[in-house]
Amino acid sequence: MKTKAAVLWGPNEKWQVEEVELDPPQEGEVLVKLTASGLCHSDYHLVTEDIPMPYPVVGGHEGAGIVAGVGAGVTGLEEGDPVVMSFLPACGKCSYCARGMTNLCDLGGSVILGPQLDGTYRYHARGEDIGQMCLLGTFSEYTVVPVASVVKVDQGTALEKAALIGCGVPTGFGGAVKTAEIGSGDSVVVMGAGGIGVNAVQGAKIAGARHVVAIDPVDFKRQKAKEFGATHTAASADEAWEIVSELTRGQLADACIITTDVAESSHVGEALQLVGKRGRVVVTAIGHPTDATVNASLFELTLYEKTIKGSLFGSCNPQFDIPRYLDMYNLGQLKLDELVTTEYQLEDINQGYQDLLDGKNIRGLIRF
Repeated sequence: MKTKAAVLWGPNEKWQVEEVELDPPQEGEVLVKLTASGLCHSDYHLVTEDIPMPYPVVGGHEGAGIVAGVGAGVTGLEEGDPVVMSFLPACGKCSYCARGMTNLCDLGGSVILGPQLDGTYRYHARGEDIGQMCLLGTFSEYTVVPVASVVKVDQGTALEKAALIGCGVPTGFGGAVKTAEIGSGDSVVVMGAGGIGVNAVQGAKIAGARHVVAIDPVDFKRQKAKEFGATHTAASADEAWEIVSELTRGQLADACIITTDVAESSHVGEALQLVGKRGRVVVTAIGHPTDATVNASLFELTLYEKTIKGSLFGSCNPQFDIPRYLDMYNLGQLKLDELVTTEYQLEDINQGYQDLLDGKNIRGLIRF
């Protein structure tokens, strides 16, 4: 079949919205008609090559839609089922899945290779095979994805909001609640108040943090962070240190979550200075793939027993946590509507990313 998709043909280029050929679902795959796709900064990493992936590629990894067809051997899903995409597939069989760490499933190693799990491609255009961001490619009216990459949700689910639970919400919320293990009475700093950061803020709030300090140089984002539960905001790490030091009588924060657009080595050093003894620094942002240095005080790391932890998908388990977060939204306990700053048509994707880079959006959303 033919479908309209946003394709990136090379580094530092614009997204090209064009008609492409989409193969039918193969064994263990489903065809999905997209309802919405979030404009996550991770897809811009494809443009800058901070996520190294072969070109050309259909972008998009944060989406939701309706099953429009199923391949051979697919069970538990049928046409008409609403689904949320998970950018991390989960096989349910490897040692990591067996231990409840499905975000670290062995299949996850395939997400930046381009082809599907069987090594072949589903999208084609201009005489070339086209890869799919994280096996998904949600910047398209239709896509074909592995069953391991979709989560069935309840009929009647607001899919235009549920799309955000495919990446941004669990990554931020889980980064605070699961990876940083925020507890009642903790003092927390969130470095970066974009789509991931504000979810870390609301995660910390729901977990019972007494102080949540959001850092961002953009005033609009600082104000939005307050809507999601930030008790204080700062424009820089130095300004945040003064606030946290006063709030905690010099003991500093229990945790700092790095949710910036790109994780720079200097951010880790700044985060370590913001946390006190046994303070946790959680890195959710993606760093430059060639950057092998971290600016940090090893002296303090040892003497104050501080820790630095990476966080992928907020240490969440897609099949379990995506429905749970949707339940929280339906009960009024989790903010989703407020995350969407601007909605776009697929043809406006480049404007959407320009708005992201200009600090105008918490989350842009493509509606199909």
